Amino acid sequence: MNGSKEKFGWTSLLIIAIAAFAVEVPFFFLGIPSGHDIEFHLYSWLEVLSQWKAGIIFPHWAELAQFGYGAPRFIFYPPASWTLGSVLAAVFPWTLVPGIYIWIALTAAGVSMFFLAREWFGHRDATFAAVLYAVNPYNLVIVYWRSAFAELLAACLLPLLLLLILRSGNQFRKPAIFLALILAFAWLTNAPAAVMVHYSLALLLLVIAWQRRSPRILLTGGLAVLLGAALAAFYLLPAIYEQKWVDIAQAISPGYRVVDNFFFVHTTDAEHDAFNRVISWIAVAEIAATIASACAARLWRARARELWYPLLAWTGACTLVMLPLSVPLWNMLPKLRFMQFPWRWLLCLAIPLTFFVTMALRRWVSRAALYLVLLGVIAFGWQHYQQPYWDYAPDLREMQDNMESNIGYEGTDEYTPIAADPSVIDKDARRVTVEGQAHAAIHVFQWNASQKFFAAEMSAPDNLVLKLFNYPAWRVEVNGQVVETGTLETTGQMLVPVQSGSNRVQITFARTWDRKVGAWISAFAVLLIIALLRWPS
Repeated sequence: MNGSKEKFGWTSLLIIAIAAFAVEVPFFFLGIPSGHDIEFHLYSWLEVLSQWKAGIIFPHWAELAQFGYGAPRFIFYPPASWTLGSVLAAVFPWTLVPGIYIWIALTAAGVSMFFLAREWFGHRDATFAAVLYAVNPYNLVIVYWRSAFAELLAACLLPLLLLLILRSGNQFRKPAIFLALILAFAWLTNAPAAVMVHYSLALLLLVIAWQRRSPRILLTGGLAVLLGAALAAFYLLPAIYEQKWVDIAQAISPGYRVVDNFFFVHTTDAEHDAFNRVISWIAVAEIAATIASACAARLWRARARELWYPLLAWTGACTLVMLPLSVPLWNMLPKLRFMQFPWRWLLCLAIPLTFFVTMALRRWVSRAALYLVLLGVIAFGWQHYQQPYWDYAPDLREMQDNMESNIGYEGTDEYTPIAADPSVIDKDARRVTVEGQAHAAIHVFQWNASQKFFAAEMSAPDNLVLKLFNYPAWRVEVNGQVVETGTLETTGQMLVPVQSGSNRVQITFARTWDRKVGAWISAFAVLLIIALLRWPS
């Protein structure tokens, strides 16, 4: 490691921040990139902000998903990205929020890489590595084509992961604690990225343990995995347990399967294939640049042996799982197939790419030339296969209007309750109607994401049909008595049985046992970490 490490200075931070801002310069002329996940994230931010204003601190049910029928989106999608996006939406003008989020995520990635790189390089080279990592080609794909904001935020975790593994020495307790914090934050940021982080951790631990002849490092990693999962249990346990209540298999439906997303694959979806060509050429360019730089930087093998072999192993693993011959691994390794896209491993490959380029190319002209070549590959894909789509200020304000007017937005299939069918819903349906022939006078007093309260004066016993997808977490009381609800067969809407006369209906999104237990596990893990940090060495 670099024996004379320089402190992180304002100059480096400024350079990283300027590089992150430079990525957004086209926004001023073309609009905000409207990638694959843009509406999912922006509507989530607006939804969370509206629930905060209603006093719901930690949302679980997305009230306006599926155009007002709702979905348990926030049980399954990790909270870090939608919390940050919602905070920004509360502070800044809505049309600026996506750009500010992207700038923060890119800057954070660069800063974390600087802390790793300065262990091995001087200040200038570490700053270059930080900038290269922040604006590496895959991050640009995320920004311009994918709008995968949670995955982009997770990029800041990978350099810290490697840094903490390399710093794991004779100490056992503190390295495990800090690694656990990284792993927990990975789970709370993006599930596919968390899967990559954990498999990368396993690989890096094995390589470094072999290099140091130290099985103790494996124990450190094992403890970190358990402690990290415990810290994130308030999210993880409900997300795992309640999967049986939603159509989670839609996450790996045709088009989202691993076999549909290897390099240069052909499917029946022309738009899917066009993007696949873009990402395939970029992946080939990154792999080639990484391998070529590693060969050119072979003199570093002796100088940085402890770093060299983990990076080489990481490069090989990332390359392997992006090739079709890795299909058995995708089918065999737990949860790997839910990553959907093999090219997501470019998020990890950016670490070896950054280090090998910094080692191999010592002249700034050579570094600039290589980066321009990589940009040229992106430009080639942009021009020949698929240009990014763009949202303008009126498009963003339309999303805001849809939320404020309770029109709602299209949901995602994998987070839809298992019996629901969003394709046949009536978007303009009233909140409460009668299923049969009885006459009813209905008055709604409260209707938000966690509480619904209304009165129904019925001429005869009947079922009330709610503009609400049924879900096991809903607790329904009629005149103070808990009742068992039904489900409308065609749409999956909740049916509430009521009697003739006056009926006061209270519906609450209850805390199920898995959320209670998960919260207690996380609380215990926090107390355990505090105790371990305070315990004398």
